[in-house]
Formats: sequence, C-alpha cells, structure tokens
Amino acid sequence: MAAPSVGVLSLRLFVLAGFVTLYPRTLAATLPNIVVLFADDLGYGDLEIYGHPTSSSPNINELALGGLRFTQFYSTSPVCSPSRASLLTGRYQTRSGIWPGVLVPDCTGGLPSNETTIAELLKKQGYTTSIVGKWHLGVGTNNEHLPLNHGFDSYFGVPYSHDMCPCRTCFYPNDACYNDCDPEYSNCPLFQNSTLVEQPVDLLTLDERYSQHATSWIAEKATQNAPFFLYLAFQHTHHPQYASKQFRNSTLRGMFGDSLAALDWTVGQVMKQLQDSGIMDNTFVFFTSDNGPSLRNENRGGNAGLLKCGKGTTYEGGMRVPGIAHWPGHIKPGRTTELASIMDLYPTIANLVGATMPNVTIDGIDMAPILFSDTPKSRRESFFYYFTFPDPNVGVYAVRYKQYKAHFYTQGEGNSDAKNHDPDCRPSAKLTRHDPPLLYDLHVDPSEQFALNTTEYQDIVKKTTQLYNEINANMEWGASQLANHDTPSEPCCNKGCTPFPECCHCGKDGRLIGNKYSSKVNRLK
Repeated sequence: MAAPSVGVLSLRLFVLAGFVTLYPRTLAATLPNIVVLFADDLGYGDLEIYGHPTSSSPNINELALGGLRFTQFYSTSPVCSPSRASLLTGRYQTRSGIWPGVLVPDCTGGLPSNETTIAELLKKQGYTTSIVGKWHLGVGTNNEHLPLNHGFDSYFGVPYSHDMCPCRTCFYPNDACYNDCDPEYSNCPLFQNSTLVEQPVDLLTLDERYSQHATSWIAEKATQNAPFFLYLAFQHTHHPQYASKQFRNSTLRGMFGDSLAALDWTVGQVMKQLQDSGIMDNTFVFFTSDNGPSLRNENRGGNAGLLKCGKGTTYEGGMRVPGIAHWPGHIKPGRTTELASIMDLYPTIANLVGATMPNVTIDGIDMAPILFSDTPKSRRESFFYYFTFPDPNVGVYAVRYKQYKAHFYTQGEGNSDAKNHDPDCRPSAKLTRHDPPLLYDLHVDPSEQFALNTTEYQDIVKKTTQLYNEINANMEWGASQLANHDTPSEPCCNKGCTPFPECCHCGKDGRLIGNKYSSKVNRLK
C-alpha cells in the first residue's frame, strides 16, 4: 500500500459487508500524531466513566466524553507482558514467544527482534517515536531487548512491574508499601534510553517525571512540524499502589483510588499539552489497560464491575478492559458496543498512516469502520482467550463469536484471589475441560452467570468449535522467551558489585532525571 502524500486529504473507499464506508487514511492536513495511553491492571469497573461510584478520574472522564467509549474491548491476555506484545505487534502473544506468564528481571529473553512493532512501522513513515513508562518486554543480558532496539527513538521508564524488586516507600511522606514484592531481585531500575540512571527508582517522584518527559517531548515535537508516536505505559494501578504528596489521601477510594488519581492527572497533563501545543485536532489518542484488575489485593485492588473474576483468568473480568478512542473532528463522541481488541490498534494505525504491514500473520483487525463510519460496525466477529500460562497442548481456553462465548477450558488464578466469593475465580479452581463448552450470551449475561442450554444452540456450538479447532491447528507458537534465566542479567548500575543484589544502588533518591534535569549519577560504594 503506498503511503499517502503529506498535506493531501486522502479518503479510501472501503467495501464492508455489503455497504460502503469512508475510510480516512488521513483525515487531517498532515499525518496524525499517535498517542497510546496504557494503564496497568485497571479493571473494567475501576473508572468513574465506567460506573465506579467513588473513583475520581475527571481527566479520563473528559477524554471519554469527547471520544468513543468501547464497552466490549479486550486485552489478549489476563497478564501484562503478553498483552504488551500484542499491542505493539498486532499478533497474539503466543506467536512472538511471550508466554507462559510474564517476564521477570532475570529473564534473558524478550520481544524477539524479528517482530515488527508499531513504532518500527511508524518510523518508516517519518514518525519520531518515544515510550515513557513500563516496558515489560525484556531487558536482556546487554540491554538488547529494551525499546531502542524495537523502533523507539527514546525511552524513559521502569522496564517491568515495580513489584518485581524490593518494596520501599510507596506513600508520602514515608509510608511503606502494602503488598508483597520480590526482595530476591535487584532494586527497581529507572532507564533513560539504554542507560540505567536510578536504582532504586523513587516512586514518589515518578509520576511527575513521567509527566514531564511526556509533555516536554510532545512540546518539542510539536514545533518540528513532523508526526510523532508516544506510547505512555503507566505503572499505575499495578500493586503496590503508590502516591506522592499531591495524591496521598486525595480520594474516597483509599490507596487504589489515590493511585488511580495520579494516573488520571498524568492523562490530563498529556491532553493539556496537546491542546497547548495546538495539535489536539491532529492527534489520535487511545486509552486502554493491559488486563483486568488484580483482585487478590482485595480492598487495595481493582474492580471488574459486573464482570466475572479478574486478572489471571479467561473470564470476562480478566480480559475485558476499558477502551477510549479520541480524535476531535474525526471520531464521533459516544459509546460503542462493537467488538475490538488491543491488537486491532496495529492495523488501524498502520492503515491510517499508509504503512505497509510485515509479511506475517496479523491477528488484529482494522477498527476504522467503528471509529470513522456514520454506521459503526466491527469487522471482528471472533476473539480467542489465552490463559495466563498458555500450553500448546491445550491451546485457547475460550472462543468468542459475535455475542456468544464458549469456554472449552476454565481455570482460576491467584490474581483473582484465593478468597474470592466466586470459587471459579480462586486458584483452587483447577483446569477443567468442558465438552460441550460452557456457552454464554454476553449481550444479555456479561457476568457469565447463566450458561445456555447447548442443545438449543447447536449452530453456535458448531461454529465456536470450528473456530476453536482452527486457531489451535493454525497457531504457530513462537519459542518461549521466558524459559531462560540468568541472575547476572538483572539490571544493576554497579555490575559485578557485592553483595548482590543489595549493592545495585545508584542515583540520589528523589532526584529528577532527564534532559531537563541533572544527569549526574552518584554511585554508592
């Protein structure tokens, strides 16, 4: 597909299911800027705009009221590394080897270099690219898996979840963290590009620094009259929740609410900068989450709303997430019940800017008919649910076809809480095969409470079984990138120091770091 000429309004006629829609390859006078806002462990029921009675998220409310809010939007995994791989590649995580589970600090693997990320596609179209925040697709023995090796021009952030290291201060002024963390690993590192600049990262100043890096980068790129791609991947609201002075005890919802308020503030700062820079009307923004809420944290955890179970499971609460698309003048504000997934962003953005996608299987489906048509209609009819720890011998756990969901396997998981009121969610709920599958109509029963009588839905059982067999037969499983571990590969600013990992300590806690701040590193002997 040829790239559109910059400065020329280009419309493409797209014939879809018997009707014609106008597909805006580029609706603006120039190629649009792209901003992806990616929350962590934010559940379907956590946001004010999605119905939570005590959450405070005014900036996300404003984003949603000015954009298109999805009610049936899915992550490809109930945990974070796999879903991040899908977001950036447009492919189920099993293809890229980001399975089973998530990458931990001593993993030597990461997103394979032969995977083409959306950042790499956009760079070929003249975009400048940046990631701020959580990467969680590998570091590697020599930093070979960090974002600069995957199409990003700059990176500022923590390369994995901030519970994968010793927990220290999480709440202003010096209150402890309220979750179990991983003291066996080195202190949480903060990277600028491929350089480790602070260890342990100071969580109480991290929001300010993420915001500063994102907004200053936007302001700089806005003056260069060239398109940009910003991927802002929050640490919030993953445990342990944390909050600076500005947000500590600022909400009715306690620790989780304070963490969410900090995330919401950063969203507001980014949107304000787009407005102040005069580029709001030429920027496509998409907000979503990597998976459902962690329920094992109970009162300090997230909320799946009316959906069953949460993080770690293939029930709706584990993988249905908030989704908000925003582009003034081009995306009509409102709500859509159309089916879509995070991996659909890849072909949507690629087609929007005229990028040629790689010659590999792309599982994502262009969302343009949902976003830009007067009669929104998704081209996606099916979706597949992979468990936290997928197994090639088992394959997908569930299949969605139109409004129907068929569970061929079910299993509980620890992130949905050992004491969950629903025993199906608990880790004690072992792998169970269902033949015929458990069948639900998600349009009338999104909580998956009332299984349909399969004898009355033989056509649906036949279709979902066909889809189940096809995906399992045709899935090409990439070699697992999570299999190999090597303790010396853990990020450490004092490589070779002793005693390890306690000696991995550099930078002055709380010191702002970046191109606008001091970059001096004070190594502690």
